[in-house]
Amino acid sequence: MIIVTGAAGFIGSCLVNKLNNKGYKDIVLVDDFSSAEKNKNIEHKVFTEKVDRENFFHWMDKNHKNIEFIFHIGARTDTTEFNVEVFNKLNLNYSKSVWSACTRYNIPLVYASSAATYGLGELGYIDDHSIIKDLKPLNPYGESKNEFDKWVLKQKQHPPYWTGLKFFNVYGPNEYHKDRMASVIFHAYHQIKQTGMVKLFRSHKPDFEDGKQLRDFIYVKDVVNVIYFLMKKQKNSGIYNLGTGKARTFSDLVNATFKSLDLQPSIEFIDTPIDIRDKYQYFTEAKMDKLRGIGYDDEFYSLEQGIEEYVQEFLVSGRYF
Repeated sequence: MIIVTGAAGFIGSCLVNKLNNKGYKDIVLVDDFSSAEKNKNIEHKVFTEKVDRENFFHWMDKNHKNIEFIFHIGARTDTTEFNVEVFNKLNLNYSKSVWSACTRYNIPLVYASSAATYGLGELGYIDDHSIIKDLKPLNPYGESKNEFDKWVLKQKQHPPYWTGLKFFNVYGPNEYHKDRMASVIFHAYHQIKQTGMVKLFRSHKPDFEDGKQLRDFIYVKDVVNVIYFLMKKQKNSGIYNLGTGKARTFSDLVNATFKSLDLQPSIEFIDTPIDIRDKYQYFTEAKMDKLRGIGYDDEFYSLEQGIEEYVQEFLVSGRYF
């Protein structure tokens, strides 16, 4: 059987769909299943069992002999949450327990890290293990992910295969429940439907024009394709970037969203709130040589392709993946 933590969430539920489409049915879903809205992500998925995240390790002790692979995707992802203890419990310590169990029971593991670990990108966006100890995340979420990466690299005992993935700006279906933490595409679409326009933060740096702030946006279908590739390959353990390797502007994103709806763009620029202005990333771009170097050669969706499919096939109808 295959375990997916965070299985009712955005990326986790898309991964379950990917596994189903590849013929995997013996899947155990691990999550906090108390949210009816989030549970819609798994309504039509095929799986064997649901296990509450609080009971997972007890369940694993009894069932570990049947587990082939664990995808640890679950995490607290709210970048506006500043209670460090929340992240220590749900991200850092929970992940340590997953790692330790995989090590003890000899189970291969892929876990979710984050590009939030890079902070303002002072050291670049290079997935080199040597810089991880010196990274300076901008919030407790990023810190929790980086602390776990640092802990992993110090471990002498490890699963038979393991990979940590630094997700960049992921967007796509099944993020309906994420509210303010949903992707910019999700929010742009709803702003257009409600007001006919999109509000973007203006630039507060002279070397960036308004709307020209850059991010590496990656479609969730590309993310789960990479995760599946790693499960099948199970070589070259390590921490890897997962973006497209091509930064795009917020103006590009908004223009593509309007185009997917066959509308003319209308953008208003507003001041970036003071409380996040000094933590605002003006540029992120994943260096993807490491993943490409181990044989992943599929082309990623372009921003325009991903947005067109996301809007027309999912957001317009409210369909799930």
